[in-house]
Amino acid sequence: MIRTRGFTGRSRANADEQRVPPGQYVTDDFPVLSAGPTPHTPLDRWTLALQDGGSLVGKWTWEEFQALPQTELTVDIHCVTKWSKLGTVWEGVTIDDLLAAAGLEEPSAPHLMAHCDGGYTANLPLEDLLDGKGLVATRFDGEPLAPEHGGPARLLVPHLYFWKSAKWVRRLRFMEHDEPGFWESLGYHIYGDPWREQRYDGD
Repeated sequence: MIRTRGFTGRSRANADEQRVPPGQYVTDDFPVLSAGPTPHTPLDRWTLALQDGGSLVGKWTWEEFQALPQTELTVDIHCVTKWSKLGTVWEGVTIDDLLAAAGLEEPSAPHLMAHCDGGYTANLPLEDLLDGKGLVATRFDGEPLAPEHGGPARLLVPHLYFWKSAKWVRRLRFMEHDEPGFWESLGYHIYGDPWREQRYDGD
């Protein structure tokens, strides 16, 4: 894992404890953690695909994606490495609006795998992405999302540990049966609820 060094944090006692899961520390910085080199995909070559089982049900270029309804969210995020960042502001397209743009009321499959540049994957229950809970984010704090933070687009699922908010997302594949993604196959928890401290398999 690649990460930045030297970021500073503060204890839960100095933050709103109702917003900080157990074992977490609050930071004003935005640490960078990655499993490998940062991809740099030109926007004129970027696409996002939506796949239901083995069928392609939607695909958007960058321009087409930007024309979809845009939603702004202010949320707290929590990393499995124990930092939390409060009040982060993101903008992008909700999974609900993405499904609507593809003409899907709801996929029949209950699970999703996010596929990303660099070979990274992350698995999620579909119910954790609907009703405004999941976003394909392209902007952070009013600016285009930087490559080191997952730009041009990353998944945002703030109620789970931040590794589930997969960087550099390019394809969302709905699955009938759950299967582990990149970090889950290396021993991380299959779900990753920060309030239950589900960091690793067996937690």
